Amino acid sequence: MHPIAFKLGSLEVHWYGVMIAAGFLAGVWTANRRARNVGLDPELITNLLFWLLLAGIVGARALYVVTYWREEFAGRPFSKIFTERAGLVFHGGLIAAMFVGIWYLRVKKLPLWKTADVLAPSIALGHAFGRIGCFMTGCCYGAPCDLPWAVRFPDGHARAGEWLHPVQIYESIGNLAIAGALMSLYKRKKFDGQVFAAYLMCYGLLRGALEIFRADNQVRFLGGKISTAQLISAALIVTGALLWRRLRKRGVNGGS
Repeated sequence: MHPIAFKLGSLEVHWYGVMIAAGFLAGVWTANRRARNVGLDPELITNLLFWLLLAGIVGARALYVVTYWREEFAGRPFSKIFTERAGLVFHGGLIAAMFVGIWYLRVKKLPLWKTADVLAPSIALGHAFGRIGCFMTGCCYGAPCDLPWAVRFPDGHARAGEWLHPVQIYESIGNLAIAGALMSLYKRKKFDGQVFAAYLMCYGLLRGALEIFRADNQVRFLGGKISTAQLISAALIVTGALLWRRLRKRGVNGGS
């Protein structure tokens, strides 16, 4: 567990960047395979995923800043938002990516729900790689535990010396399971949008449950019982359920 993967002269290559790149490439490869099977241009899908990645990074940083404004950024120079502590919140990235994705699909006149289904398993797969990057970096760490698989981070970490839940690995495994389930669902889906709706519900359940094992700096409500991430996860579950119900009723097939 070390943030630096390797060095090229004076250049330090971080594990987080390596795993983000690996997740992006895995997402592009798997999404393009599905795109070809349904008559979508793989080049447009690759470009879309690039824009989604950029939007995801910006949105994830924006939600982090908003969430921890009082604790880390209030009263400090505006430049500190971009130069200090590279915190990201995945929910913010997902929400930003959805808005940018809708814009891109309308501009390129691609079918919304068919494309969303093509992308959903790849988003979960790419996220699994990203959480391994979190583990190597030591961010998004878990609460103390005495389980056989507990981990300890090296000196310099906020919880150095403590045995912690490897919650990043939990989420990586969970995202891999979601990706596999969505790939299976994709092959037998009944309407366009079904796979994407399932992704929203599955990820909302996964992240909401894993918040129990998180111990990094969390803004919480209701006397510390509910985190910001759990509130957003609940919204994703409800949105996915409503989307599933609406699209099933409409029997969408190839429309936008």
